Order: sequence, then structure tokens, then C-alpha cells
Amino acid sequence: MRSDKRLWQRCRRLVDGLDLPRPFDTAEFIARLAEDRDRPIELVPVSARPHLPCGLLVTTDRADRILYPADTTPLHQQHIQLHEVAHLLCGHHETSGAATSAVAVLLPHLPPALVRRVLGRTVYTEPQEEEAELVASLILSRAALADPEQTRLRSLFGPAR
Repeated sequence: MRSDKRLWQRCRRLVDGLDLPRPFDTAEFIARLAEDRDRPIELVPVSARPHLPCGLLVTTDRADRILYPADTTPLHQQHIQLHEVAHLLCGHHETSGAATSAVAVLLPHLPPALVRRVLGRTVYTEPQEEEAELVASLILSRAALADPEQTRLRSLFGPAR
């Protein structure tokens, strides 16, 4: 129980220190984060495939790519994108092992030697996955508290066109 409290406190401090756009927009938040990190973060919609993670963070020498399913709801896409961003915010991309088979299937044009790190969301009991889930949920919670109606509508239906 003690470690759960520390995890919660650490994640809460991290999220409280973030500059979230108002109204909250996931793509704008990610663009700001990329600018702050001085490193591109590309959002890559892909077709969902059985037995592969629903979201992936692919770190290369030049950029970070967040792969997310194009064929799911905007709310689910948003949560997946924020979960993968949480891996970046928590520094998980610096210590993760590679899962290049998923990248080979989803991004066959990307040379395996170019890929430094791949994080896939398949096992929710891993400590890094638990932390990323909590950070993503806290970001959404904070965004909803700042502008509840707008955030709820955007997450359900996507941005107005």
C-alpha cells in the first residue's frame, strides 16, 4: 500500500506541473510537449491488429512516434495517445526494451536498426504501464476539471470541424 501512495503522489506532482491547453486538446498538448522537448512527436493512426498492443510508443534517433488505432472511438484514441505520452513524461522510453516485431508489422518501412525503443501496451500489471495509465487518467481528470463540458464533448466526438 505504501508504494501505491508514493506512485500516486509522484504521478500527481508530474501532472500538476504540466501546462495543459484550455480548452484541452490532445493534439495541441502533444505539440507543446514536443516543442518543450525539442523533439518531434508524431501521431500515427494504424489499423488495429489482433495480438498487437492497442498503442505503441516508438522512439527513433530523430523522433518519437505514437501509434494508435484509427478504428476506435475518439475517447479511446485520446486515452491511448495520452498513455503513450505518459511513458515519455515518466522517462520510460529511456529504459525500455525493444519490441520490434510489432513495429515491423505496423511500420514496415521503418528500418529496425533505426528504432531505439518500443513500448507497447499489452500487460497492464507492469509498473511502467500502471504509472502511464495513472498519468494519462490524471491528465484527463485535470483537463475535465478545468473545462468539464468542452473536454467531455471533445473526448466523445472529437474536435469541431
